[in-house]
Amino acid sequence: MRKLIRRGEVEVRTGLARSTIYAKVADGTFPKPVPIGLRGKRWCGDEVNEWIEQRIAERDQAASE
Repeated sequence: MRKLIRRGEVEVRTGLARSTIYAKVADGTFPKPVPIGLRGKRWCGDEVNEWIEQRIAERDQAASE
């Protein structure tokens, strides 16, 4: 079962600031939030974790070249 997480948890997991998260969402380099009401939004925890894993893989790939 997928878990939706709040922006604060996204900030903790990624180390990114709120403005950076929204800038990355806007330019398509970070997962989009899921609307849960008129104003509420959450992120899919699995998608955030996948984004983190991709950054690690990119780092490791660059280190091996």
